[in-house]
Order: sequence, then C-alpha cells, then structure tokens
Amino acid sequence: MKAVRFHEYGGIDVLRVEEVERPVPGPGQVLVEIRAAGIQPGEVMIREGARHDRWPATFPSGQGSDLAGVVVEAGPQVRGVAVGDEVLGFTHNRASHAEYVVVDDVQLTPRPEGLSWDVAGSLYVAGTTAYATVFAVDPGPADTVVVSGAAGGVGSLAVQLARRRGATVIGLASEPNHAWLKDRGVVPVEYGEGVAERIRQASGGNVDAFIDTFGDGYVDLAVELGVRPERINTIRDWQTAAKVGARTYGEGTAACAVVLGELARLAARGELEVPIARVYPLERVRDAFRELERGHTHGKIVLRP
Repeated sequence: MKAVRFHEYGGIDVLRVEEVERPVPGPGQVLVEIRAAGIQPGEVMIREGARHDRWPATFPSGQGSDLAGVVVEAGPQVRGVAVGDEVLGFTHNRASHAEYVVVDDVQLTPRPEGLSWDVAGSLYVAGTTAYATVFAVDPGPADTVVVSGAAGGVGSLAVQLARRRGATVIGLASEPNHAWLKDRGVVPVEYGEGVAERIRQASGGNVDAFIDTFGDGYVDLAVELGVRPERINTIRDWQTAAKVGARTYGEGTAACAVVLGELARLAARGELEVPIARVYPLERVRDAFRELERGHTHGKIVLRP
C-alpha cells in the first residue's frame, strides 16, 4: 500500500509517499481502507522536530490521526464493528495518511448517513479539541467569549459549539472570513494591532472567557482584558498558560469515540458545519502541507488516497 513517510526531521521536502507492507489487524483491531484523512498543524511541529520533547518521532515515521473509511478486515475479539462498516475515527500511531490503517475497535464510530467522507475524515482532532476548549471555559447564555483563530480548523468549530451553549461569541479572524462568522451568529473582529480596543468595543468592555486556538500572545491579551485565568484556555501557548494559571485543555482531553460520535451526528444533521478548505490526493501531500503552513486556511485540508 501507499503511505506517507518521513525519515528525518525537516521541512515539507522530507515527506514521501512510499510503498509499504499492508498491516494486519490483531486482537480488537480492524483494517480500514481510508477514504479521507485530515491534516493538522501539530503534524508540522512533529515533522520539524519542534515537539521532540513532547511527541518524539521514531524513524521512518508515518503521520496522520484523523480517518474515515470502510472496514475491510477484522482481527479476533473485535466488538461493535464489522467488515463492510463505514466508520470514522482516529489512531495514535501516526498512520492514517495512507491507503489502509489498523485501528483499535474502540477508536471508531459509525459514519452517520449524510455525513460526507471529507468531513468524517477530518473531524477527530479539530472536533474533539474544539469540544475540549469550550468545555474548559464553560460558556453560558450570560457570557461573552472571545475565540482567536476563529476561522481555522479548531476555531471554526469552537465558535459554533460556544454559540450552541447560548454565549455571545466574538471571533478574531481576517476580514474575508467575517461574513462566514456573522452567518453563524458570531461577532467578527479583525486581529492584529489594536485588537484589544476592538474587542472592548465589540463586547461593551466585558469579556468573560477566552479560547485561544492560535498562540502568539493571546493568553496575555486575555489577561489584559480582565478574563480570570481559569476561564482562559489555550491549545498552543502552554508556557504562558503555566505562568498565569490558564487552562490547556486540548485534543487529549476529549479524545474518545463517544465525543467524536456526538460531533459526527451534529454535523450530519447540519447543526455543526465543518468547513473543508481543500482536498488533495495522497500523492500531493507536500502541496497540502504548503497550503496549511501558509496559516490562513478557513477550515480543514483533507487527503484522499
């Protein structure tokens, strides 16, 4: 089968699509033929070695955790899933950017009718991370919540989940994404110089919670705006969060098939939109990451084998 591999830390040019042996499922595992698999900013940091202390790579390394596809083989003692099932899920083995992947049965949930392969295959990391960030700051109808990176893969879901809880949501994003945010009941605010004053104007001077999906000083901005540390959550700026006492709930906090299934059902019913920025064939994995690393993508980028 074909699979993405890199043999050393580095830039996009270390990524290769190679022929590798097709894996065989063991006890409690199934083999999934991949139909779609999302890519993540965290995969860039791992590939570059920037997160070696936190998430070291073993070479040659695969990549990819999000996945959706069809079960084509089952090992012994598998429960809750069978050959022929259409599923979405995840792997912690950096292996979903491939034609086939072995997955534990507990890491899969059925693909709801009406959910596209592209959305199903890109929902896990962004969806469970957004779910965790909203849970961390616990917004309610009386709250005003600011979300940085509000049009990105995680931010675009976080703003919707916070709105579902009745909160007033202010989304920081570039002007081309403002119409999309407004259509979902979010108050758009341009990021960049002067953003603190623009947030104060948009919020009437009262911000109750802050979800940071971008890093780059937003935890300090939240403190400047008077948000209590326990109602600040960041998925990028762990160092500043530790300094001020903010939270760092992310993907791992809600990393389970139960949460993924709930998000998939919301998306299938049209109650949660998962924007798909672009889809690339597996062979163009380098092009997919070039687009991702430009940093202005609205929604998810997806690979299709």
